[in-house]
Amino acid sequence: MAAARWCARQGWPVHPLAPGRKTPAANCANCRLHPHGPTECPCIPRGRWCHGFHAATLDQERIGRWWGRHPEFGVGVSCGAAGLIVIDIDAHSSPPPDRDRLLPGILIADHVDLTGLANGFHTLAVLAALRGQQSPAQDTSTLRVRTPSGGLHVWYRVGNNRPWQSSVGSTRGRALAWQVDIRARGSYIVAPGTTTRHGTYSPVGAVRAPGPLPDWLAQELQRTGHLPAFGIPAPRPVPPRARQAVLKAGGGRDALRGVLAAVLAPVEACGAASQGTGFSDVLNRAAYTVGGLAAAGRLQQVEAVEELRRVARIARPGQERRIDQIINSGLTAGLKRPLPAEGRHL
Repeated sequence: MAAARWCARQGWPVHPLAPGRKTPAANCANCRLHPHGPTECPCIPRGRWCHGFHAATLDQERIGRWWGRHPEFGVGVSCGAAGLIVIDIDAHSSPPPDRDRLLPGILIADHVDLTGLANGFHTLAVLAALRGQQSPAQDTSTLRVRTPSGGLHVWYRVGNNRPWQSSVGSTRGRALAWQVDIRARGSYIVAPGTTTRHGTYSPVGAVRAPGPLPDWLAQELQRTGHLPAFGIPAPRPVPPRARQAVLKAGGGRDALRGVLAAVLAPVEACGAASQGTGFSDVLNRAAYTVGGLAAAGRLQQVEAVEELRRVARIARPGQERRIDQIINSGLTAGLKRPLPAEGRHL
Protein backbone atom coordinates (compact mmCIF):
# COMPACT_ATOMS: atom_id res chain seq x y z
CA MET A 1 0.00 0.00 0.00
CA ALA A 2 2.84 2.39 0.79
CA ALA A 3 4.27 1.92 -2.70
CA ALA A 4 0.87 2.42 -4.33
CA ARG A 5 0.20 5.60 -2.33
CA TRP A 6 3.66 6.96 -3.16
CA CYS A 7 3.15 6.36 -6.90
CA ALA A 8 -0.25 8.06 -6.81
CA ARG A 9 1.29 11.11 -5.11
CA GLN A 10 3.67 11.37 -8.08
CA GLY A 11 0.64 11.54 -10.39
CA TRP A 12 0.99 7.95 -11.61
CA PRO A 13 -2.33 6.03 -11.66
CA VAL A 14 -1.94 2.58 -10.08
CA HIS A 15 -3.72 -0.76 -10.28
CA PRO A 16 -3.26 -4.08 -8.45
CA LEU A 17 -1.02 -6.89 -9.70
CA ALA A 18 -1.71 -10.52 -8.88
CA PRO A 19 0.12 -11.71 -5.74
CA GLY A 20 3.68 -12.74 -6.53
CA ARG A 21 3.27 -11.97 -10.24
CA LYS A 22 3.79 -9.09 -12.62
CA THR A 23 0.41 -9.48 -14.32
CA PRO A 24 -2.79 -7.60 -13.32
CA ALA A 25 -5.06 -8.98 -10.64
CA ALA A 26 -7.86 -11.12 -12.08
CA ASN A 27 -11.16 -9.63 -13.17
CA CYS A 28 -14.27 -10.31 -11.13
CA ALA A 29 -16.25 -13.50 -11.78
CA ASN A 30 -18.88 -11.69 -13.82
CA CYS A 31 -16.30 -10.11 -16.13
CA ARG A 32 -14.63 -13.48 -16.63
CA LEU A 33 -17.95 -15.19 -17.33
CA HIS A 34 -19.16 -12.49 -19.75
CA PRO A 35 -16.08 -11.08 -21.53
CA HIS A 36 -16.33 -7.44 -22.59
CA GLY A 37 -14.12 -4.42 -23.13
CA PRO A 38 -13.13 -1.96 -20.39
CA THR A 39 -15.34 0.80 -21.80
CA GLU A 40 -18.43 -1.42 -21.35
CA CYS A 41 -17.45 -2.66 -17.90
CA PRO A 42 -19.68 -1.54 -14.99
CA CYS A 43 -17.01 -2.49 -12.46
CA ILE A 44 -14.55 0.34 -13.12
CA PRO A 45 -17.04 3.18 -12.34
CA ARG A 46 -17.87 1.30 -9.14
CA GLY A 47 -14.27 1.41 -7.99
CA ARG A 48 -13.20 -2.15 -8.82
CA TRP A 49 -9.88 -3.18 -10.36
CA CYS A 50 -11.17 -5.16 -13.37
CA HIS A 51 -9.33 -4.79 -16.69
CA GLY A 52 -5.89 -4.04 -15.34
CA PHE A 53 -4.40 -0.65 -16.17
CA HIS A 54 -7.76 0.57 -17.50
CA ALA A 55 -8.88 0.71 -13.85
CA ALA A 56 -5.76 2.54 -12.62
CA THR A 57 -6.50 5.33 -10.16
CA LEU A 58 -5.01 8.21 -8.19
CA ASP A 59 -7.78 8.03 -5.59
CA GLN A 60 -6.14 7.46 -2.20
CA GLU A 61 -9.35 6.16 -0.68
CA ARG A 62 -9.71 3.55 -3.38
CA ILE A 63 -6.03 2.63 -3.04
CA GLY A 64 -6.51 2.16 0.68
CA ARG A 65 -9.50 -0.10 0.07
CA TRP A 66 -7.79 -2.23 -2.59
CA TRP A 67 -4.49 -2.82 -0.82
CA GLY A 68 -6.04 -2.73 2.64
CA ARG A 69 -8.08 -5.81 1.77
CA HIS A 70 -5.29 -7.40 -0.27
CA PRO A 71 -1.87 -6.34 1.06
CA GLU A 72 -0.35 -9.14 -1.03
CA PHE A 73 -1.15 -7.28 -4.26
CA GLY A 74 1.73 -5.84 -6.25
CA VAL A 75 1.57 -2.39 -7.87
CA GLY A 76 1.26 -1.58 -11.55
CA VAL A 77 1.50 1.93 -13.03
CA SER A 78 -0.50 2.90 -16.12
CA CYS A 79 2.19 4.46 -18.32
CA GLY A 80 0.04 6.43 -20.75
CA ALA A 81 -2.15 7.99 -18.08
CA ALA A 82 0.95 8.81 -16.02
CA GLY A 83 2.71 10.56 -18.91
CA LEU A 84 5.56 8.06 -18.84
CA ILE A 85 7.70 6.15 -21.29
CA VAL A 86 9.64 3.29 -19.75
CA ILE A 87 12.49 1.64 -21.62
CA ASP A 88 12.28 -2.03 -20.62
CA ILE A 89 15.68 -3.61 -21.21
CA ASP A 90 15.75 -7.40 -21.12
CA ALA A 91 18.69 -9.72 -20.49
CA HIS A 92 17.23 -13.01 -21.72
CA SER A 93 19.56 -15.79 -22.82
CA SER A 94 18.36 -16.37 -26.36
CA PRO A 95 20.16 -16.32 -29.73
CA PRO A 96 20.06 -12.97 -31.56
CA PRO A 97 17.72 -12.61 -34.56
CA ASP A 98 18.77 -11.65 -38.07
CA ARG A 99 20.81 -8.46 -38.38
CA ASP A 100 17.91 -6.46 -39.82
CA ARG A 101 15.91 -7.06 -36.62
CA LEU A 102 18.58 -6.07 -34.10
CA LEU A 103 17.93 -2.36 -34.73
CA PRO A 104 14.88 -2.19 -36.99
CA GLY A 105 15.36 0.31 -39.80
CA ILE A 106 19.15 0.38 -39.40
CA LEU A 107 21.27 -1.92 -41.52
CA ILE A 108 24.17 -3.61 -39.74
CA ALA A 109 26.65 -4.56 -42.46
CA ASP A 110 27.93 -8.13 -42.75
CA HIS A 111 31.49 -7.14 -41.91
CA VAL A 112 30.48 -5.84 -38.46
CA ASP A 113 31.50 -8.39 -35.80
CA LEU A 114 28.56 -9.09 -33.49
CA THR A 115 30.39 -11.57 -31.30
CA GLY A 116 29.28 -11.13 -27.70
CA LEU A 117 26.04 -9.31 -28.51
CA ALA A 118 23.61 -11.15 -26.27
CA ASN A 119 20.82 -8.95 -24.87
CA GLY A 120 18.96 -5.65 -24.83
CA PHE A 121 21.72 -3.85 -22.92
CA HIS A 122 23.99 -4.49 -25.90
CA THR A 123 21.57 -3.51 -28.68
CA LEU A 124 20.58 -0.30 -26.86
CA ALA A 125 24.25 0.53 -26.32
CA VAL A 126 24.91 0.04 -30.04
CA LEU A 127 22.01 2.34 -30.96
CA ALA A 128 23.22 5.00 -28.53
CA ALA A 129 26.79 4.73 -29.85
CA LEU A 130 25.56 5.18 -33.43
CA ARG A 131 23.92 8.43 -32.34
CA GLY A 132 26.90 9.54 -30.25
CA GLN A 133 24.85 9.36 -27.05
CA GLN A 134 24.92 7.67 -23.66
CA SER A 135 22.89 4.48 -23.33
CA PRO A 136 19.70 4.97 -21.27
CA ALA A 137 20.91 2.08 -19.11
CA GLN A 138 23.68 4.40 -17.88
CA ASP A 139 21.45 7.47 -17.44
CA THR A 140 21.87 8.40 -13.77
CA SER A 141 19.62 11.47 -14.12
CA THR A 142 16.39 9.47 -14.17
CA LEU A 143 14.63 6.71 -12.25
CA ARG A 144 16.03 3.27 -13.06
CA VAL A 145 14.66 0.05 -11.62
CA ARG A 146 16.45 -3.31 -11.62
CA THR A 147 14.16 -6.26 -12.41
CA PRO A 148 14.37 -9.70 -10.79
CA SER A 149 15.46 -11.25 -14.11
CA GLY A 150 18.50 -8.95 -14.39
CA GLY A 151 16.88 -6.45 -16.74
CA LEU A 152 16.38 -2.73 -16.21
CA HIS A 153 13.45 -0.31 -16.43
CA VAL A 154 14.47 3.23 -17.36
CA TRP A 155 11.66 5.70 -16.61
CA TYR A 156 11.21 8.95 -18.55
CA ARG A 157 8.66 11.75 -18.30
CA VAL A 158 6.86 12.78 -21.51
CA GLY A 159 3.49 14.21 -20.46
CA ASN A 160 0.24 12.58 -21.52
CA ASN A 161 -0.71 14.94 -24.35
CA ARG A 162 1.14 12.94 -27.04
CA PRO A 163 0.07 9.39 -27.89
CA TRP A 164 3.41 7.59 -27.52
CA GLN A 165 2.88 3.92 -28.35
CA SER A 166 4.19 0.73 -26.76
CA SER A 167 6.10 -2.08 -28.46
CA VAL A 168 7.75 -5.39 -27.68
CA GLY A 169 11.32 -6.25 -28.69
CA SER A 170 12.04 -6.51 -32.41
CA THR A 171 8.65 -7.69 -33.57
CA ARG A 172 7.64 -6.74 -37.11
CA GLY A 173 6.35 -3.19 -37.35
CA ARG A 174 6.84 -0.85 -34.40
CA ALA A 175 10.07 -1.73 -32.55
CA LEU A 176 13.18 0.01 -31.19
CA ALA A 177 15.68 -2.80 -30.62
CA TRP A 178 15.97 -6.51 -29.92
CA GLN A 179 15.20 -7.28 -26.25
CA VAL A 180 14.16 -3.67 -25.64
CA ASP A 181 10.45 -3.13 -24.96
CA ILE A 182 8.72 0.26 -24.81
CA ARG A 183 6.05 0.79 -22.18
CA ALA A 184 3.83 3.77 -22.99
CA ARG A 185 0.19 4.24 -23.89
CA GLY A 186 -1.72 0.97 -23.76
CA SER A 187 0.56 -0.72 -21.24
CA TYR A 188 1.75 -0.61 -17.66
CA ILE A 189 4.99 -1.03 -15.72
CA VAL A 190 5.70 -2.72 -12.40
CA ALA A 191 6.25 -0.10 -9.70
CA PRO A 192 9.53 0.00 -7.79
CA GLY A 193 9.25 -1.81 -4.49
CA THR A 194 6.93 -4.52 -5.83
CA THR A 195 8.00 -8.07 -4.98
CA THR A 196 7.11 -11.11 -7.08
CA ARG A 197 7.96 -14.77 -6.60
CA HIS A 198 11.17 -14.10 -8.54
CA GLY A 199 12.37 -11.10 -6.53
CA THR A 200 11.93 -7.37 -5.96
CA TYR A 201 11.89 -4.49 -8.44
CA SER A 202 14.60 -2.35 -6.85
CA PRO A 203 15.54 1.27 -7.67
CA VAL A 204 19.13 1.83 -8.82
CA GLY A 205 21.08 4.79 -7.50
CA ALA A 206 19.66 7.75 -5.63
CA VAL A 207 17.28 9.26 -8.21
CA ARG A 208 13.60 8.45 -7.67
CA ALA A 209 11.98 10.74 -10.25
CA PRO A 210 11.77 10.21 -14.02
CA GLY A 211 13.75 12.75 -16.03
CA PRO A 212 12.56 14.15 -19.38
CA LEU A 213 12.84 11.87 -22.39
CA PRO A 214 16.13 12.75 -24.17
CA ASP A 215 15.66 14.40 -27.56
CA TRP A 216 17.72 11.82 -29.42
CA LEU A 217 15.69 8.97 -27.94
CA ALA A 218 12.43 10.74 -28.79
CA GLN A 219 13.64 11.00 -32.39
CA GLU A 220 14.46 7.29 -32.46
CA LEU A 221 11.03 6.41 -31.08
CA GLN A 222 9.41 8.58 -33.74
CA ARG A 223 11.57 6.94 -36.41
CA THR A 224 10.47 3.49 -35.28
CA GLY A 225 6.75 4.24 -35.25
CA HIS A 226 6.10 4.92 -31.56
CA LEU A 227 4.44 8.29 -32.24
CA PRO A 228 1.68 8.17 -34.88
CA ALA A 229 1.51 11.02 -37.33
CA PHE A 230 -1.84 12.78 -37.15
CA GLY A 231 -3.52 15.04 -39.67
CA ILE A 232 -1.55 13.76 -42.66
CA PRO A 233 -3.94 12.72 -45.40
CA ALA A 234 -3.05 9.83 -47.67
CA PRO A 235 -1.32 11.13 -50.81
CA ARG A 236 -3.57 11.47 -53.85
CA PRO A 237 -2.33 11.49 -57.43
CA VAL A 238 -2.09 14.99 -58.90
CA PRO A 239 -3.71 15.32 -62.34
CA PRO A 240 -1.08 16.06 -65.04
CA ARG A 241 -2.69 19.37 -65.97
CA ALA A 242 -2.64 20.55 -62.37
CA ARG A 243 1.00 19.47 -61.97
CA GLN A 244 2.02 21.37 -65.08
CA ALA A 245 0.08 24.43 -63.94
CA VAL A 246 1.99 24.46 -60.66
CA LEU A 247 5.34 24.14 -62.42
CA LYS A 248 4.52 26.84 -64.93
CA ALA A 249 3.43 29.16 -62.14
CA GLY A 250 6.99 29.02 -60.85
CA GLY A 251 8.56 27.56 -57.75
CA GLY A 252 7.06 24.06 -57.99
CA ARG A 253 10.03 22.19 -59.41
CA ASP A 254 12.49 24.51 -57.66
CA ALA A 255 10.80 23.79 -54.34
CA LEU A 256 10.99 20.05 -54.92
CA ARG A 257 14.65 20.34 -55.84
CA GLY A 258 15.28 22.37 -52.71
CA VAL A 259 13.68 19.71 -50.51
CA LEU A 260 15.69 16.94 -52.14
CA ALA A 261 18.91 18.97 -51.96
CA ALA A 262 18.47 19.37 -48.19
CA VAL A 263 18.14 15.61 -47.84
CA LEU A 264 21.14 14.86 -50.07
CA ALA A 265 23.51 17.43 -48.56
CA PRO A 266 24.75 15.27 -45.62
CA VAL A 267 25.39 12.35 -47.99
CA GLU A 268 27.33 14.59 -50.36
CA ALA A 269 29.37 15.91 -47.42
CA CYS A 270 30.54 12.36 -46.68
CA GLY A 271 32.39 12.41 -50.00
CA ALA A 272 34.90 14.89 -48.56
CA ALA A 273 36.35 12.19 -46.29
CA SER A 274 36.91 8.49 -46.89
CA GLN A 275 36.05 7.49 -43.32
CA GLY A 276 34.94 8.81 -39.94
CA THR A 277 31.74 10.36 -41.30
CA GLY A 278 29.24 7.73 -40.21
CA PHE A 279 28.31 7.23 -43.85
CA SER A 280 25.99 4.25 -43.30
CA ASP A 281 23.97 6.13 -40.68
CA VAL A 282 23.86 9.31 -42.77
CA LEU A 283 22.69 7.41 -45.84
CA ASN A 284 20.13 5.45 -43.83
CA ARG A 285 18.64 8.66 -42.44
CA ALA A 286 18.52 10.21 -45.91
CA ALA A 287 16.77 7.15 -47.35
CA TYR A 288 14.32 7.14 -44.44
CA THR A 289 13.54 10.82 -45.07
CA VAL A 290 13.08 10.23 -48.79
CA GLY A 291 10.61 7.45 -47.95
CA GLY A 292 8.68 9.70 -45.57
CA LEU A 293 8.55 12.55 -48.09
CA ALA A 294 7.47 10.21 -50.87
CA ALA A 295 4.76 8.69 -48.68
CA ALA A 296 3.43 12.20 -47.99
CA GLY A 297 3.38 13.00 -51.72
CA ARG A 298 6.16 15.59 -51.45
CA LEU A 299 8.70 13.80 -53.65
CA GLN A 300 8.58 11.45 -56.60
CA GLN A 301 9.96 8.25 -55.12
CA VAL A 302 11.67 6.79 -58.20
CA GLU A 303 13.48 9.99 -59.18
CA ALA A 304 14.46 10.83 -55.58
CA VAL A 305 15.85 7.36 -54.89
CA GLU A 306 17.82 7.38 -58.11
CA GLU A 307 19.36 10.74 -57.24
CA LEU A 308 20.17 9.53 -53.72
CA ARG A 309 21.83 6.42 -55.15
CA ARG A 310 23.87 8.54 -57.57
CA VAL A 311 25.11 10.89 -54.84
CA ALA A 312 25.92 8.01 -52.50
CA ARG A 313 27.94 6.18 -55.13
CA ILE A 314 29.97 9.31 -55.78
CA ALA A 315 30.64 9.66 -52.05
CA ARG A 316 31.61 5.98 -51.69
CA PRO A 317 32.68 4.56 -55.06
CA GLY A 318 32.89 0.79 -55.35
CA GLN A 319 30.30 0.14 -52.62
CA GLU A 320 27.23 -0.18 -54.82
CA ARG A 321 25.84 -3.33 -53.17
CA ARG A 322 26.18 -1.93 -49.66
CA ILE A 323 24.67 1.40 -50.72
CA ASP A 324 21.64 -0.32 -52.25
CA GLN A 325 21.11 -2.35 -49.08
CA ILE A 326 21.21 0.72 -46.86
CA ILE A 327 18.89 2.71 -49.12
CA ASN A 328 16.37 -0.14 -49.36
CA SER A 329 16.32 -0.58 -45.58
CA GLY A 330 15.86 3.11 -44.80
CA LEU A 331 13.37 3.67 -47.59
CA THR A 332 11.17 0.78 -46.49
CA ALA A 333 10.99 2.18 -42.96
CA GLY A 334 10.37 5.73 -44.17
CA LEU A 335 7.51 4.81 -46.48
CA LYS A 336 5.57 3.77 -43.39
CA ARG A 337 6.00 7.22 -41.80
CA PRO A 338 4.78 10.11 -44.02
CA LEU A 339 6.48 13.39 -43.18
CA PRO A 340 4.40 16.57 -42.97
CA ALA A 341 5.49 19.78 -44.64
CA GLU A 342 7.21 21.52 -41.75
CA GLY A 343 10.89 22.03 -42.47
CA ARG A 344 11.93 20.80 -39.03
CA HIS A 345 11.26 17.22 -40.15
CA LEU A 346 14.05 17.40 -42.70
